[in-house]
Amino acid sequence: MNSQTVTVDVREDIRNGGEPFSKIMNAVAQLRPDENLLLRAPFEPKPLFGVLAEQGFTHTAREIANGDWEVLFTRTSEKPGAAKTSLPARSVVREVETEGGRWIEVDARGLEPPQPLVTILESLAELPAGAQLRAHTDRRPMHLYAQLEERGFTGESEEQNDGSFITKIRRG
Repeated sequence: MNSQTVTVDVREDIRNGGEPFSKIMNAVAQLRPDENLLLRAPFEPKPLFGVLAEQGFTHTAREIANGDWEVLFTRTSEKPGAAKTSLPARSVVREVETEGGRWIEVDARGLEPPQPLVTILESLAELPAGAQLRAHTDRRPMHLYAQLEERGFTGESEEQNDGSFITKIRRG
C-alpha cells in the first residue's frame, strides 16, 4: 500500500502568537489509514510526540533551514494507546469535593509548552457533568483562553505568590 502525506505547516501560526494544537489534531483526525502527517514547526514539538504516540503514531524529526523542524508522523501497527511515550508523565490530575462544588485539579507545572495546554484540554474533554477544572501552570496560559471559548468554557487565571498561575475553568 502506498502512503500519502498530508502536510501541516504551523510556523506562521506560532510566529503570529497562535496556538496550532487544534489545527494539528484536526488534521490527524481527518487522516485516512493510508496517510501520514508531515508537520512543519519553528521548534521540535517534543510534547506532541507523546500525544500522537497515544493515538498510534511514530515520528521522525529533523531540523531544516532557519532552525525550523519537520516531523513525519506515521501510523504504527500497534493498537492506539499501546505506544508508550518517552516523556515522563509529570502532570497530576485529581478530583476534589469542596463546599464550592466538585473540582478536577490539574497540576501542569514543570511541563514544556504546549504540554500544559494539551493536558488541560484533555482533562476538559473528560470533565464530568457539573464539575469544574482548576489548572495550576508555571505561566499564564494565554493560548488556553481561545481554546476554552471554542469548547464552550470560560476561564479566569490568578497569579500565585510563587509566580505560577491557577486557572479556574467552568462551562460557559
